[in-house]
Amino acid sequence: MRVLVAMSGGVDSSVAAYLLKKQGHDVMGLSFQLWDKRGLRDSNTCCSVETIEIAKAVAGKIGIEHYTVDVRDTFYRHVIEKFCDSYISGLTPNPCILCNKYIKFDFLLRKAEELGAEMIATGHYARIQRIQGTDKGKILLMKGVDLKKDQSYVLYVMTQRQLSKTLFPLGELKKEETRQIAKEAGLESALRAESQEICFVGNGDYGDFIIRNINADVLREGPIVNLRGEIIGTHKGIAFYTIGQRRGLNIPSTTPFYVVDIDPETNRIIVGSREDALKKTFRVKELNWISTNPISDPLKVAVKVRSTMKEMPAMVSPLNDGKVLVEFDEPQWAPASGQSAVFYNGDVVIGGGTIE
Repeated sequence: MRVLVAMSGGVDSSVAAYLLKKQGHDVMGLSFQLWDKRGLRDSNTCCSVETIEIAKAVAGKIGIEHYTVDVRDTFYRHVIEKFCDSYISGLTPNPCILCNKYIKFDFLLRKAEELGAEMIATGHYARIQRIQGTDKGKILLMKGVDLKKDQSYVLYVMTQRQLSKTLFPLGELKKEETRQIAKEAGLESALRAESQEICFVGNGDYGDFIIRNINADVLREGPIVNLRGEIIGTHKGIAFYTIGQRRGLNIPSTTPFYVVDIDPETNRIIVGSREDALKKTFRVKELNWISTNPISDPLKVAVKVRSTMKEMPAMVSPLNDGKVLVEFDEPQWAPASGQSAVFYNGDVVIGGGTIE
């Protein structure tokens, strides 16, 4: 097949392209120019000019064509603006999910059609299963074999059409196997350190990034209050805080405080104990049922509210307004409004949405 591979310059997407080429496919690489490095302290981030050059070098090494697409305007509108607006509103966004929803797979499929490619591929650690029999045509998104690197959480926003056109060559591999393949193939990205930062922020502070990219006047100091409503400190602007945060509160106390709520209407940060940050129930909106029809009855699933947590048992119940209510069996640490809740049945991603 002719396959178009998203290449960020990292080891994962490089090995994905290499493996597909080795399997005999007609492979092409595509890098996105998402964001220039104005204000970044570290330019060695996903889809920077430097990493696009690495992707080009890898493509040359394995003997495939390479293309670059400038999506900076769309990325700014759908990812960076939403990122800034969310923090200003007291929410905690996930820019990787926004990028997958509005940028990556949409533009990959467009370019694939332009180049006559039958499939697209990425270096995500996830798997796709095509169902036979009674549910013929249904495609399942599944966890990657390497549970430490599994990225199915950030992919729940994909559609059935996107899944039908996508390959995940690393889904059956462990991360150490990927690096070993890259070393043996002599790929330039083999020893490149893995970035844990937001691609357009780099190693800087996201609060500073927000100030540089919006009107800083919207960030006003305000009161930090305890659960009784008593003022016990002052915050520097709600955009600098997220649910579950402990550091940076600057409240003199013999016991630690955690952010348990953010009220943008009154410009208040509410703090409490660690136990106060645990939650058992919350609503989820903007749902995408990737592997099933929208539910009409309560459904027992496992739910993950952060990419780094293990999914935990919960009941998901439909509400009259098209949202669902999630109720964990046991309270879980700091689900944050704006983050995503993703529902699993074993290794299968059923769907997910935005925590309200």
